[in-house]
Amino acid sequence: MPRASSRNSKHLVPDLLAPGLDLVFCGTAPSPASYKARAYYANPGNAFWATLHAVGLTPERFTPQRYPELLAWGIGLTDLNKTEYGSDHELSADAMDATSLHAKLRRFRPAAVAFTSKHAASLALSMKSPAYGRQAELLEGAVVFVLASPSGRARSFWTIEPWRAAAAFVMERRLKRERVA
Repeated sequence: MPRASSRNSKHLVPDLLAPGLDLVFCGTAPSPASYKARAYYANPGNAFWATLHAVGLTPERFTPQRYPELLAWGIGLTDLNKTEYGSDHELSADAMDATSLHAKLRRFRPAAVAFTSKHAASLALSMKSPAYGRQAELLEGAVVFVLASPSGRARSFWTIEPWRAAAAFVMERRLKRERVA
């Protein structure tokens, strides 16, 4: 059974979005640990924060509670399901809101969106099983990356290569901005 917030707030963990970001990460929904902490990727077994640092997207390994600092690095965060938490199989299909994600991408115009699992990507892109890595088609004008899930539960599917490709895209954008400045 999906677990919904008892609070009146619509979002269990608020979006971290701003106009013109380099990259927005999109998952399916917060884990129970993330819901409890009100912070993205808060489960200690989740490799998200270590991976961001390992691929060079952050200057140090951030803790989940520091997630708002990602905006300073041109990175945003959201989920397809903003009203429930739990594992993918526990979530309501009707709470997966790809339409809202598309509207957010149109509104904030990030350069790229990276799905932190094939499941999230398949829901947002209406594709059965997208390949890892950069996709050929744009989504609302944003370059699309499908990443291996950083969840400890998905460790057998882990590969850092698509994360490196997304990081290389961001680094190239940062270099171009520095050259212009």
